[in-house]
Amino acid sequence: MTKGKRGIWIGLFSLVLCGMVFSGCSGSDAAQKVKVGEVTRSVFYAPEYVALEKGFFKEEGLDVELQTIPGGDKTMTALLSGAIDVALVGSETSIYVYQQGSEDPVVNFGQVTQTDGTFLMARNAEGELDWNNVKGSTFLGQRKGGMPQMAGEFALRKHGIDPRQDLNLIQNIDFANIASAYLSGTGDYVQLFEPQASIFEKEGKGRVVASFGEESGRLPYTVFMAKQSYIKKHGDTVQKFTNALQKAQNWVQQHSPEEIADAIAPYFKDTDKGIIASAVKRYKDQGTYAADPVVDEEEWNNLLDVMSQAGELKEKVPANAIVDNSFAEKAKSSVK
Repeated sequence: MTKGKRGIWIGLFSLVLCGMVFSGCSGSDAAQKVKVGEVTRSVFYAPEYVALEKGFFKEEGLDVELQTIPGGDKTMTALLSGAIDVALVGSETSIYVYQQGSEDPVVNFGQVTQTDGTFLMARNAEGELDWNNVKGSTFLGQRKGGMPQMAGEFALRKHGIDPRQDLNLIQNIDFANIASAYLSGTGDYVQLFEPQASIFEKEGKGRVVASFGEESGRLPYTVFMAKQSYIKKHGDTVQKFTNALQKAQNWVQQHSPEEIADAIAPYFKDTDKGIIASAVKRYKDQGTYAADPVVDEEEWNNLLDVMSQAGELKEKVPANAIVDNSFAEKAKSSVK
């Protein structure tokens, strides 16, 4: 073999070796793909959309693919099956998995909201709410065992209303269809997330008369979670993800409802920006958006009380069994 040909072959071999070892040397810095499933599309999750729109995930070297999977049960099924890597859903779903004795439990690692996100809308209401007027009404509720329904029942009991005895409680309507069922004339009262509540108010379809977030107190209401096996295998990715979340939480705390509405508007293309800002303000005013990703003990215990009253808790599940705050604590201390 001539010296020239030998040089060509060595060059070609080097290129092949580079591709095999480094997946194409120039691609060694490729972003880590993370598939995320959210339980619904709501202004309630503003920090998530801020993290995407402001590029905080990208800054951490992550390529986040977001999909909406209506209903906590469906979102959890997607997580357990491996269809998604991370779920943004109520912490109660991780407790249900734990109670079933899973060998690969679902672990909460980054809190997004710390109160219930639903509001009580009355079809016909004047003046201040008299909770006694709710008795005997037709109440369009949420899915049994879901966090919105349990928090709603917790608030109703606080006001002396037995959801099972004092109401005509409707729970057989799919989560994604509750708003349209109310719009069609079902129910005197309904539990709605934002921005749907503000939209219906503007259209004269009813009036928000109470906040279940204020009524039920602080809870680890919606949290980013993943299977324990995923966290063990991709700890660095989970830390980067949590860092991006903390950046978004800082941004939300520091900006006005109008500025937040501008940032998240692409996720609500059919919604007036004034409605989005109004919804964000409602959530900010009641302290719904967590300032950091840490799930604290007091919030966790309140969640257990809410679930216990609803008859959905088989045994008290200690926070350290399915909550890993190590990523959140590190993000809280390092991200400014």
